[in-house]
Amino acid sequence: MEFNILKEIILKRRSIRKFKVQEIDEESLIDILEISTWAPSAGNLQSWDMVLIKDQPIKKALAVAALGQNFIAEASHVIIVCANLPRTARIYGQRGATLYAYQDTAAFIQNLLLLIHSKGWGAVWIGAFKESEVADIIKVEEGIRPIAIIPVGIPDQEPASPRRIPLSKILHINSFGNLFKKKV
Repeated sequence: MEFNILKEIILKRRSIRKFKVQEIDEESLIDILEISTWAPSAGNLQSWDMVLIKDQPIKKALAVAALGQNFIAEASHVIIVCANLPRTARIYGQRGATLYAYQDTAAFIQNLLLLIHSKGWGAVWIGAFKESEVADIIKVEEGIRPIAIIPVGIPDQEPASPRRIPLSKILHINSFGNLFKKKV
């Protein structure tokens, strides 16, 4: 694997909240979704499910449920990523349903966001929404929990690089509190 290619994709990905009025290639998006399923997961249970939204009235309803984030309705497509709690709980019990399913889903979402960016498209991970409303809109079954709304489209903005907390404040060596000191 080429380290520098992946590094560049990670460092240049941005949260995109403004999209051009242009459709993305749906076949390519389906391919990206399939590749994203190669994320690691507890026991290889792959406790994620997705709902791909193409219809404008549904996108508008999701924007309302997402506390008025109207740019959702402007995206070419919207992906709702859900955690399938029963799928993980049947092997790992309560810990599977309260932790592993969310970890698995987050790994899937990170793959998805990086692949979308590598295609030249834009997306943003939205976690601020009324969960029960989103669940009703997409008609999820019991035990399936919407985790993220991800609008996808052609970017119509180039956000600046966000600041990062220095590693010297968040990397602990051998035990918490023994902070990493970068060699000069």
